Order: sequence, then C-alpha cells, then structure tokens
Amino acid sequence: MKNFNERNGMKHIYLFLLLMLVVSCSPKSEKLLEKMAQAQPQFLPGEAPEQWLLAHLDVETTGLLPGYHEMIDLGIVYTDLEGNIIDSLFIRIQPKHPERLSEGAYRVNAFNPDVWKSKGAVSPKKAVNIVIGFHKKSATDKSVLLVAYNSPFDLAFIDCLFRDAGHSWRELYHYFVLDIPSMAWAKGYRGLTGSSLASVLGIPAETQVAHLHTGITGAMFNVQLYQALMQQSR
Repeated sequence: MKNFNERNGMKHIYLFLLLMLVVSCSPKSEKLLEKMAQAQPQFLPGEAPEQWLLAHLDVETTGLLPGYHEMIDLGIVYTDLEGNIIDSLFIRIQPKHPERLSEGAYRVNAFNPDVWKSKGAVSPKKAVNIVIGFHKKSATDKSVLLVAYNSPFDLAFIDCLFRDAGHSWRELYHYFVLDIPSMAWAKGYRGLTGSSLASVLGIPAETQVAHLHTGITGAMFNVQLYQALMQQSR
C-alpha cells in the first residue's frame, strides 16, 4: 500500500509539474519572454554609458500591500546617467477598488475617485499602454535602468500593474534596479527617509501637502537626490 501511495503521489506530482509547464510555456508567456530578451542590452553602462538612460520612478497607491492595494498615479522622469532630464510622464490612474483606500494612504496623497475622474484618470490597462508608448518615444534604441526611492515598493506595484494588463515591466527596463537609499547608505547616510537625505544633501524636501504630493513630484525629487549624490562622486 505504501508503494502504491508513493507511486500514486508521484503521478500527481508529475501531472502537476506538467500542468505548470504547459501554463508557463503558453504562447502569451513565450511572447513576453521574447520581448524581455529583446530588452536586454549588448553593453553594460560602464562599457557604453551613451547607450543607457535612467527612468526615475515614483508611484502613489491606495495602501501598502501590492495586489490588494493599487496604484493611483505614476511619475517617470527619463535622464541620462548624469541625471540630466530628457523627458517626463505623469499619469493619474483610476483603481478598480477605490474602497480599499487606507487612512494612511489618504493622508499622504488625498486620493478621491471623483477628483481623479475630473482630472482625467485612466484605467490601469490604459496606463500601461501609455507608459509603453512613452518609453518607445523617449528611450528610442537605448537601454534603461529603473531608479526609485525604496525601489522594492514601487517595483512591486509596477509589477502588479503590468501583469494585470498582460505585460511585464521587463519588456522595457533592465532587470537591475537602482535604489537611492542604498546609494546614500554606501556614502554613510543612514537617515533612510527622503526628507532626512534631502537635508543632508542641501536640497528642498518633497512636498508633504497631500493634494500636491504625486508620483511626478516624487520622481522629480528622486532626480534631485540622484544628481546630488552623483555630484559628490565626482
């Protein structure tokens, strides 16, 4: 009986693995993998800096839990590796579940679905298409690295946004991501928060007025921090 159960159990495992293989190798997944492979560069930034750009990213959300909470806006600023601004994009996004807005998130960004609608907020899927179009226009044939402040947070929400729309952010960006607090940590700055780092670097802090606090103010602030850190490295 034990051997039968073991064989039967192994059979179920094999069937499960086969099912996972079929699902993971669907034509849609293969197409995404092909696009991701095409996005990977021939040369690294140290080898050909002129072939690279940075995408400074910041998002605002309805809370802290990706997959449950959602993005409500997105700011992206494209720069060269020195931090010189090339182009920027700001999108307001109407989430599918505005009722999940947390009190903490509301205090930060003052999200209101009616206000967002009046300001031209788009659906999550349309937001992804806008980002893809912006990237094609601004990046042209260059490779792009994402840069963010506490990048795991922003990246988790970007990943959910793109996946829900049938895409991957890896279609556009390199799989390495730069994190500004980590860059600052290596220089001995341990404050972690953006305001504390801004104070040390001598630049204005990002606005904390909720209805003015957006993804684009955050992305522009990140650019300033990056520029200041790069200046110290010269």
